[in-house]
Amino acid sequence: MGHLSRWAIGITCFLLTLSGLVLAAAWLIPLPARLAEQPSTLVEFRDGSPAHLFLAPDDRFRLRARLEEIDPAYIAALLALEDRRFWRHAGIDPLAIARALRSNLARGRRVSGASTITMQLARVLEQRPRTWRSKAIEAFRAVQLELRMQKRESLAAYLTFAPYGRNIEGVEAASLAYFGHRANHLSGAEIATLLAV
Repeated sequence: MGHLSRWAIGITCFLLTLSGLVLAAAWLIPLPARLAEQPSTLVEFRDGSPAHLFLAPDDRFRLRARLEEIDPAYIAALLALEDRRFWRHAGIDPLAIARALRSNLARGRRVSGASTITMQLARVLEQRPRTWRSKAIEAFRAVQLELRMQKRESLAAYLTFAPYGRNIEGVEAASLAYFGHRANHLSGAEIATLLAV
């Protein structure tokens, strides 16, 4: 067996061992505690329209998002803007990483990111300074979330915890705060506003 073959076998064994350690850690380390945070209480009129939204115990306005109750046009626009391959990657998107790396190297500065929706969820759940170490932790957390939650669950968690200004979290609370109605029917202008926030 040649020197090159031994080297290739060694690298392969190392990568398999590393992958096994990451998978084991993903199952052994608890998910971020914020996933269990209680939502706000919404009081509704008899006809189902919102009357008043109370603060959650952590002093934020947040309603649990259910995908079937969110305007599909908003979800489609969000994924087109933030993470086109959301349904196909495992928490990190190697194609987006390669594209961002190429763009950033070509321009000599950071002009593009590669964070997936799941990585953004990890960042929202556990706030850290913006460093390379934090990015590595977010990538691990994203893989962990993808392994332990279904895609629809992780997207719903993102739509529940994503910040929308001040102490408003999640698309449902944001829709109530900015437009006075739930996020099940949003106009094009409302969708654009929520994406911009």
